[in-house]
Amino acid sequence: MRTTMGWQAAGPARALRRAPLERRDLRPDDLAVRVDYCGVCHTDLHAVDGRDGAADALLVPGHEFTGVVTATGDEVTGFAVGDPVAVGNIVDSCGACAMCRGGQENFCHAFPTLTYGGTDRHDGSATLGAFSREYVVRDRFAYPLPAGLDPAAAAPLLCAGITVWEPLRALGVGPRTRVAVAGLGGLGHLAVKLAVALGAETTVVSRSPDKAEDARRLGAHGLVASCEPEQMAAARDRFDVVIDTISAPHDLGPYLGLVAMDGTLSHVGHLGPVTVETIDLLVGRKKLSSAGSGGRPATAAMLDFCAEHGISADIELLPSARVNEALDRLRRNEVHYRFVLDMSDLD
Repeated sequence: MRTTMGWQAAGPARALRRAPLERRDLRPDDLAVRVDYCGVCHTDLHAVDGRDGAADALLVPGHEFTGVVTATGDEVTGFAVGDPVAVGNIVDSCGACAMCRGGQENFCHAFPTLTYGGTDRHDGSATLGAFSREYVVRDRFAYPLPAGLDPAAAAPLLCAGITVWEPLRALGVGPRTRVAVAGLGGLGHLAVKLAVALGAETTVVSRSPDKAEDARRLGAHGLVASCEPEQMAAARDRFDVVIDTISAPHDLGPYLGLVAMDGTLSHVGHLGPVTVETIDLLVGRKKLSSAGSGGRPATAAMLDFCAEHGISADIELLPSARVNEALDRLRRNEVHYRFVLDMSDLD
């Protein structure tokens, strides 16, 4: 076993504490990666806050990270020591089902192995995340980090970025598409940047009208204030695609009202139960879809696209020792737009 340092939740305490962690010895197709930067996702917060105390297994969050290869297994040919890489929230899959064969490992019929809180497909151990200085990952699920992408600001692309990239591409967003992005947070600000770079006429929908200037800075053509009934009425049936990135439970009806005839609302922010009135879909033949993470081909394409167009996350970089501060501020939505932890203080 390999030993590294990380930030873990154990027992009844909600705060993470620094502790040594064990990583597996390298299998033939593994990489050891020195984790340099790891984003802080709402999923991390939900995992920490959803624990049942002492009865829970060890939790180490973190599933969007960049770093450098420090060792390779005997059968690895695509990476060498010193290569910069990026890793997301999926680190393995069955590789045999229709979804995996089609490059959609995120929808693996046997369920993908998650970067943390998952079960290793070989030894049955629980996966521990990248709030740590080292991660061991199967080489197929590491991606070369393109030159020109800042490794800190690129880390959130591996979760937030790919989560909005897949529906944008699946729905054919391009120069003749009218796109609305509901919610201007970690997912939303990247959805705006990507939609704009794809050539779409892009609008932000937010309950905060004072975000209009920020929306324009990100490239959006305007902002619709969801708290203003007149603005919502004026935008009715206007958008071919609405990417709903709002992380809290909310009524989908007003956002379906913005969708044009035969358009789609892609609901990617809040993954809990929703209630939809059929009439909101019926009038205009509107469609409701969702997406989660991304397969290997889409993730690699997204990274290349971001490098070509200079797209990365707007981040606040903190030393990893301030991880609990980051989580507390995320609980209060005090982030603009993604926290990223610098893991070098774990040396």
